[in-house]
Amino acid sequence: MKYNKIVLAGGSGYLGQVLSKYYRYLAKEVIVLGRKYKASEGNIRTVLWDGVNEGEWKNTLNGADLLINLCGKNVNCRYTEENKAEIIYSRVIPTALLGSVIAELEHPPRVWINITSATIYRHAEDCPQDEEAGNIGYGFSIDVCRQWEETFFNTNTPLTRKIALRMGIVFGRKDGAFPRLLNLVKFGLGGKQGDGQQYVSWVHEQDAAKCTEWLLNREELNGVINCTAPEPIKNSQLMGLIRNAYGVPFGLPAPAWLLEIGAKVIGTETELILKSRWVLPKRLLDSGYSFLFPKAEYAVKDLLSTRTN
Repeated sequence: MKYNKIVLAGGSGYLGQVLSKYYRYLAKEVIVLGRKYKASEGNIRTVLWDGVNEGEWKNTLNGADLLINLCGKNVNCRYTEENKAEIIYSRVIPTALLGSVIAELEHPPRVWINITSATIYRHAEDCPQDEEAGNIGYGFSIDVCRQWEETFFNTNTPLTRKIALRMGIVFGRKDGAFPRLLNLVKFGLGGKQGDGQQYVSWVHEQDAAKCTEWLLNREELNGVINCTAPEPIKNSQLMGLIRNAYGVPFGLPAPAWLLEIGAKVIGTETELILKSRWVLPKRLLDSGYSFLFPKAEYAVKDLLSTRTN
């Protein structure tokens, strides 16, 4: 085994499961800090925590090679005041808690990756956004990211290297955005959303996992790093790729006004669909990282060829 211990805080969700499976063959022990008990699967075990209070779980961080924090309420909801408060609380509080615990440990994690969001950049259709030249946007989603990253970097962890990994939209087999887009295609609704010109900054689930190991082993890398495929794609082109790969010749488009109605019905926000995220992973590429799936067409074909239903 290459590593002793990998800890995934809030790792019981979709991306946490992807990371657990990735590291189970690389580490002696993969520990998921979760709110619900789950039986161990080989070297993957769950340790209970509430993300708010210190407890026995803090001992799992001692001697860890890597801590990845995935905590946060799903933003796929209506932005009511109650949901807004919970979205912020569920990110800021666990991050501050982990920082205070790490500061007290004799052998803290070597690296701490906080999974944040590439949505922190502005709506961009004119030019790409990267870690050096990107412009921070405005609005609630950006405010969440700001508070989240400020809390993370303000923690005092001199023995632990820290990376805020600004994750794009993760494309995976079992959950996330891709199965939902595929369902639209299956039912003939897989046309462009809005005017279709908005960029989608995505990343295949295997690159989302692989790049965390890359960062673990690059001592010179810290701070903010974008985790998106190097070739973002426009919404209309993405939907066309999925239709072609699945063998559906036509998909009804969804204009912005119809999306707003639909968003209210299913309890989400149109920002998740209409915002143009044109984000590039400059620091990953500069460091020599080679993406398994640099193009959306490769990712789509892979996910369709390995789907389980």
